[in-house]
Amino acid sequence: MQFSQMGNLKELFIAGGPVLILLIILSIYSISIMIDRFLRYKSKINKSRKLMDYVRYQLPARNFGKIIDACRKGGYSDTPAAKLVLNLLKSDKTDLAELNDLANSIIDWEIAQLSRKLSVLATLASTTPFIGLFGTVLGVMRAFADLASISGAGAGPSVVAKGIAEALVNTAAGLFVAVPALIAYNYFLSKLNFFTKNMDYMAQEVISAKTYKDPSGKDGQNAAQPQNIFGDNIQDLVSAGRL
Repeated sequence: MQFSQMGNLKELFIAGGPVLILLIILSIYSISIMIDRFLRYKSKINKSRKLMDYVRYQLPARNFGKIIDACRKGGYSDTPAAKLVLNLLKSDKTDLAELNDLANSIIDWEIAQLSRKLSVLATLASTTPFIGLFGTVLGVMRAFADLASISGAGAGPSVVAKGIAEALVNTAAGLFVAVPALIAYNYFLSKLNFFTKNMDYMAQEVISAKTYKDPSGKDGQNAAQPQNIFGDNIQDLVSAGRL
């Protein structure tokens, strides 16, 4: 097979051998993880952010009833933010340290769920180049074996060059799998780290509102209401695109 003919898909498979087939399988698996994480993050994180915006709007007036209703609303009840806020507001604990421990345990669990499969992307990004290199080494070994088996006028650099060119297909395939996996891993990790900080801030805001003691002795529910610019009920916020 000539190097210029290696654009043919069938010839590429033949040149790469079993190692190339393994790399193709790993590439498909890697892409499936990227799609799964992208859709999950789009659903969980984006909805959580919208819910946290609404919670922050209601917290100054300590409208805990409206906040709980929003957290239980369909489409938002399964988000990390809803689970965090609901558990903090419904908890019987009043001690600040205990509430912080509860918040940290919820955040750790929810982030762990979102982090699933990211380690697989990291592993693929770091190992697939070596798998490709392994295929290349095997190809070079076969090339020199072919050179040793040919004698006379048929022997020459062209015999080795052809084998090495075929072997390098595996190196290229390994990099083809590794680079997108690494980019996706760093992208998802960045989004997750930012979301974790946002959840931490949300937890502190909810805990502060829950443990706040009005100096005047009035019930927190009678505190000054914030200016309502979106409407009082949840449905108005949904229509306004806030939820």
